[in-house]
Amino acid sequence: MEKEDLKLLQQKVTKLRAEGKYKETIEACYHLLKSGKECNDFKSILTAHINHAASYYCIGDTEEAFNSIEAYVEVCSRFGDEADLLHQYNVLFLLYEYNKDFAKAKATLENCIGLGKKLEKYNIVSNGYSNISHVLMEEGNYGAALEAGQKGLEASKLHKPASPILELRVKLNIAKAYLELNHFHASKALINEMIHDPILESFIREKSQCYHLQGSWYRKQKIFKEAFDSLTVAKELVESYRDLYLLKSIQEERCQLCEQMEDVQLGYRVQKEYISLLNEINKQELALTALKLEIKHSMSDFKRKANTDFLTGIFNRSYLETTSKEWLEQASVKDENIVCILFDIDNFKIINDQYGHLFGDEVIKQVSNACSKTMKENELFARYGGDEFVVLVRGASLESGKKRAEEMRGIIGNVKIEMGGNSVSITSSMGVTDNLDGKVRSFQELFHHADLGLYEAKKSGKNNVCVKLADKE
Repeated sequence: MEKEDLKLLQQKVTKLRAEGKYKETIEACYHLLKSGKECNDFKSILTAHINHAASYYCIGDTEEAFNSIEAYVEVCSRFGDEADLLHQYNVLFLLYEYNKDFAKAKATLENCIGLGKKLEKYNIVSNGYSNISHVLMEEGNYGAALEAGQKGLEASKLHKPASPILELRVKLNIAKAYLELNHFHASKALINEMIHDPILESFIREKSQCYHLQGSWYRKQKIFKEAFDSLTVAKELVESYRDLYLLKSIQEERCQLCEQMEDVQLGYRVQKEYISLLNEINKQELALTALKLEIKHSMSDFKRKANTDFLTGIFNRSYLETTSKEWLEQASVKDENIVCILFDIDNFKIINDQYGHLFGDEVIKQVSNACSKTMKENELFARYGGDEFVVLVRGASLESGKKRAEEMRGIIGNVKIEMGGNSVSITSSMGVTDNLDGKVRSFQELFHHADLGLYEAKKSGKNNVCVKLADKE
């Protein structure tokens, strides 16, 4: 894939997530990740992992989100730049906050703020302090929350060009901290200032938060009618952008206010709205659960296809090389022996030339099928390419590996394929080697010696097994 194609795929992933199309985003990320690895393009790999994490977070699958973040952190630590590190901090914060791990959330935000200051990205610094203020309020530490909010406001004023909405978002936390500290005059002045700020006409979410905060202020003053009216405005604004969980919180507060006002008729109407909302939330949660299952099934299918040879249905070369690397690394620690058997079909080119490539495909499929039926739990069977196959056997001696190869050669010899009323017999040649009890650590080296064995088997007349010892250190 060309660099320009990778950039287009990166843009597609980002656009799909911005549109809230999480299933499509996850599937596109899978393709971007695969292409990025093939092209050794680390920006593509990082883009795929970060959007995977954010998308899984948005559908409530935090386990998969953390898995993607772990993969992102690993790549970012080796190949990422400081901008990639900022993305890492931002997504980690969301996940820690979601899981109520406030200590890690604050530590992540402190790292984000430190890097933001270094890069002079004061919007990042301001948002970081604003989020710390929010976390501190969740912990009930309102004095520290106020201090963090004020630092965020100072940082927002350093951002160029000036950003009124950046300042307003920090002020929301400051006003809430004032309110919780019972600094009613300061909180009321700030709430009034924000509500009359014309910038709110372009930012409905922040506008709803201002009215929600105003409702909380009136409620603390026991001015229940005004509190109810403010929350009603907040409810109508939130309904426009469909944040059902925030709506639920607002409706619960409105129900309580009806009781405090002793307005039974109004309370009945609000309760009906609340019940209707709960039904809607239930439907949304069921839809999310269904979406998670659909995505898991889809990803499982993608992985299966990525690891499977299209013609035979057994493992492909990519999976073989990845798994053999893991096996050999583990074997080097445990001093475990692994045998590699490489075989191909004798005279396969002649078979293709004489009977055609479709017949050749049938030969490959039937040989694969016959061998697959005999595979054991400690064996990995894969098609390497063309008519070449590899079997890896864990915990086997070289002698037992040779016996296994002879057994498979006999199985293949029993394969008979009908063609034009005639039965065509198949034979195979095999090369066998081992990893010298963990001394051979790369699949390339292991395969090379098995290939030398296969060459000797061909040279000595085909349809036989030849053992080739790996070079000792």
